[in-house]
Amino acid sequence: MHIKPFAALRPNKEDAAKVASVPYDVVDTAEAKALAEGNAKSFLHVSRPEIDMPAGTDPSSPEAYAQAKKALDSLVAQGVLVKDEKPRFFAYRQKMGSHVQTGIVACFDTQEYLAGTIKQHEKTRKDKEDDRTRHIEILKAHTGPAFLTYRDMPEIDALVEEATKADPLYSFTAPDGIAHMVWELPCEGVEELFAKVDVAYIADGHHRSAAASRYAREHGFEGESRWFMAVAFPASQLKILSYNRLVADLNGLSTEAFLEKVAEKFAIGAKGERNCRMYLAGKWHDLSWSIPDGADTVSRLDVSYLQDNLLAPVLGIGDPRTDKRISFMGGIRGDEALVAKVDSGEAAVAFAMEPVTVEEMMSIADAGAIMPPKSTWFEPKLRSGLFIHPVE
Repeated sequence: MHIKPFAALRPNKEDAAKVASVPYDVVDTAEAKALAEGNAKSFLHVSRPEIDMPAGTDPSSPEAYAQAKKALDSLVAQGVLVKDEKPRFFAYRQKMGSHVQTGIVACFDTQEYLAGTIKQHEKTRKDKEDDRTRHIEILKAHTGPAFLTYRDMPEIDALVEEATKADPLYSFTAPDGIAHMVWELPCEGVEELFAKVDVAYIADGHHRSAAASRYAREHGFEGESRWFMAVAFPASQLKILSYNRLVADLNGLSTEAFLEKVAEKFAIGAKGERNCRMYLAGKWHDLSWSIPDGADTVSRLDVSYLQDNLLAPVLGIGDPRTDKRISFMGGIRGDEALVAKVDSGEAAVAFAMEPVTVEEMMSIADAGAIMPPKSTWFEPKLRSGLFIHPVE
């Protein structure tokens, strides 16, 4: 892997906690507005600029991109965001309860992404790619890092461990209880060690990575346009939570008729080789099944079996990427959020899935295969605004 340090635009130490925000794509407009309420320094003013515009403003409109640029320029003019004088690497640590993960913040090569050395496990949507590419073009910066992983290398771990003995550049706990710490890494040795890493995997940020590569190609891979910002974590440190499913209706079936269909493909009320839970009509049901003989790496996944044996043939969810009758919820929100959706009538049935493993994700990417949409939910999420990579 080829990586390089970069001269980051980042918050001064006093404002880091106020600037740092959740990623743009894990909240809707109303949620972003509530989170940024009373905090003019929140990076959500840059990543979700419609919160400062009239209700109903299209987040992908030219006016919204212009507002994002205005917000970014304002943070720079106020000295909230300051450009580093020299290129740097950073170590970025997150603590969520007892879980700790520490990654390296660097610029990665878009040409390696295009060549498949940085591997994907999800398809991207053109409209989302268009949005992120336009965002880079107008702001002249990558404003949110991609989230990468790689198979553990003890030499890299040792270098990070030594660097994190020093006082951090930033150390704060966000309102959600997740702690964030950042240290500068010495430039000596980091590039050489990463040159021994054969491949990296996109854990989160497929659209950001795709948009960065499009921008690079459109600008001839010249200068900083060739490189995109990411945080790379050792695979053993990552935590994947479930990514759960909600379906709006039972496709014309009564509750009893639907349960009969479920029983044709699942053992109800028992634990087995593979398991998920279903919430229907005020009651949880354990569902289990066995992996079919000859199943490949993708069809072995729980989400694949559910889609192929129940969501598509019984509930009529042909393409979960585009069907408006299905929605998805990260496991971080817990069972109670699924129950609330069904009990309120917003959904007819919910499925609480078991998490995919990091090894399953990497194996599928190694095979050049694609996982079903919304298969992985990584926690904790990277905060936006702590590092910005200017492309000019």
